[in-house]
Amino acid sequence: MKKWLSSLTIIGSLLLLGACNGDEEAATEDTESTEEAAPESGAAAEGEEGAGAEEGTAEQPEMPEPDLEDVPDVVAEVNDTEIEKAEFEEAYNMQFQQMAMMSQMSGEEVNQDDLKKQVADGLVSQELLLQEADNRDLEVTEEDKNGVLDSLVEQNGMESQDDLFAAFEEQDMPEDEVMSQVEMQVKVDKLIAEEAGDIEPSEEELQEVYDAQVAQMEQMETEEEPPAFEEMEPQLKEQVVQQKEGEAAQALVADLKESADVTVHI
Repeated sequence: MKKWLSSLTIIGSLLLLGACNGDEEAATEDTESTEEAAPESGAAAEGEEGAGAEEGTAEQPEMPEPDLEDVPDVVAEVNDTEIEKAEFEEAYNMQFQQMAMMSQMSGEEVNQDDLKKQVADGLVSQELLLQEADNRDLEVTEEDKNGVLDSLVEQNGMESQDDLFAAFEEQDMPEDEVMSQVEMQVKVDKLIAEEAGDIEPSEEELQEVYDAQVAQMEQMETEEEPPAFEEMEPQLKEQVVQQKEGEAAQALVADLKESADVTVHI
């Protein structure tokens, strides 16, 4: 729970953005492999049709389990800060659950060695951002902190900040620790916003994202009509802004790594 806020926000966006290119390449390779394996004789195809129907009624494969036995007590050192096993396990389990669900749908096993390296790199990136945010003179107001807290209250379907603090108290996270995390989160958000600058998505960018989402809905062959562009415009703007802020965060991390003392043990 120690890195609760930053783990759910910073590392998630960095890992997703960092994995985009690799996922696209993997998808291309999978498509090519499928196309190469596709030609079969008519008799073979007919013979396997019945088996395929039987397999369709078979039970779903069991959810894989995370393998954390070989994780060292100290996963990485970033300047003078150690990233410990407990923090790594929290971040890894969160990412592994998402990958495992995707694995069940695709039938492909999760490459846990690659995932461990991705999570370790994401935690290093996160720590660099946290350190840089702490080093800069970034003002954090009560309004800023209340904005984060109110957002968490809404996301978790709670009635008030008091309910939120009570929930964290049950997880052995006292209010002063929560507020420390909130303050650091605000600093990191301001750091990334400062790096990204004023972002005003163009009509072309919004249309490109909209078209991609419509195409995705059409591929799913749903009977539901896609929402109109005007209806989705606020969400599209938010999506483009988040993407550009993520890219700015990655660029900043790359710069910080050049002068940082980083050692990773995975």
